[in-house]
Amino acid sequence: MTTLIRNVRIFDGEQSLAGLGSVLVEDGRIKTIADSADGLDGAGAATVVEGAGRTLMPGLVEAHAHLTWGSSVEKIYHQFILPPEELKIAAWRNARVLLDHGFTSAYSAGALGDGIEVELARAIDAGETPGPRLIPSTLERSPEGAEGVETGDVFNGRGPEAIRKFVAYCKDQGIGSLKLVVSGEDALKPGSAQEVLYTDEEMVAAGQAAREAGLWIATHAYYPKAIELALKAGARIIYHASYADEAAVDAMIAARGTTFYAPSPGVSIAALEATPPPHIDMSHMKKSAAERMELESKLVPALKARGMRILIGGDYGFPFNPNGRNARDLEIFVDHFGYTPAEALKAATALGGELMGLDVGRVKEGWLADLILVDGDPTQDVRILQDKDKLAMIMKGGALHKAPAA
Repeated sequence: MTTLIRNVRIFDGEQSLAGLGSVLVEDGRIKTIADSADGLDGAGAATVVEGAGRTLMPGLVEAHAHLTWGSSVEKIYHQFILPPEELKIAAWRNARVLLDHGFTSAYSAGALGDGIEVELARAIDAGETPGPRLIPSTLERSPEGAEGVETGDVFNGRGPEAIRKFVAYCKDQGIGSLKLVVSGEDALKPGSAQEVLYTDEEMVAAGQAAREAGLWIATHAYYPKAIELALKAGARIIYHASYADEAAVDAMIAARGTTFYAPSPGVSIAALEATPPPHIDMSHMKKSAAERMELESKLVPALKARGMRILIGGDYGFPFNPNGRNARDLEIFVDHFGYTPAEALKAATALGGELMGLDVGRVKEGWLADLILVDGDPTQDVRILQDKDKLAMIMKGGALHKAPAA
């Protein structure tokens, strides 16, 4: 099966290519890229997509996905924990919502149901339900939040041996990345972000066991000691890190070849903008969000200048920050972290593809044909990508999830 996408401007995941071009897709991968609008017209493609000068770019990568955090732009839940049957409906919906909004890959930052993301990833791979390529996780291994808000579970107990058993359990479940909440979360339990929830011995054991099992580790870490422990475990990705000091920054830079960073500002900006009803007190969440954004506005550019691979992904799934708004992180990177639009797009495509460990995130010959066709130029204005109606085409693995209108 071949598809020709002709007469397009191309952002290849790192830069815009000169002039208009065309791309030939065959058997799910990008076979040929031509540097003219009609350069592949004689290729005999079974399907031809007329680009009409629109922008062809890689599908977006969500590096901090919470598909089981129920709320989406299509349905808001005002409770965090859902009954199992509703949780599955919400997760399947959220996977499709992400793909509808141009996210063709997602790296899970933890689930609210045991085994649910493994089931979802298998269903997506089998073509039973639409969704992005998914690195699935199991329950976040974490304590309760404030007022009984259950954010995860500490199962299998404490200590290095318990951690090893937990990793073995994750391996048996078929997950790709386990989520360790190394420090608390002020948004759910005020004052807890400074708390360190694991010992050095536990984190070393987690790292060793994960490497032996062939699993990645995603970590929630705010303060220097938590960041130190995440790096000690060989974390694939660190989320937040808002309160990193000079030593923590140096340690992150030393690990930049193997560890990614996602500040996750989407939830902070959404919390600051939220107007909850009178009986919902978000004052502590707003205070924490303002403080984090102030710190991250200095931290993120400093890490970027030293070569840290920084990714988008902003804890989407809360009722005030629903799944489907994920592309807003691009605008936040530009407005708050000093990124150019092209740099923000690279964070969401090429660098995200590196996190996934797959041939995605680039318009490159031989790579998987995960592509979106944008009505407009996101290298000039990344806000375009927040409007799914501006996505004229969404392709994953050469298959059209959304075809251009005739």
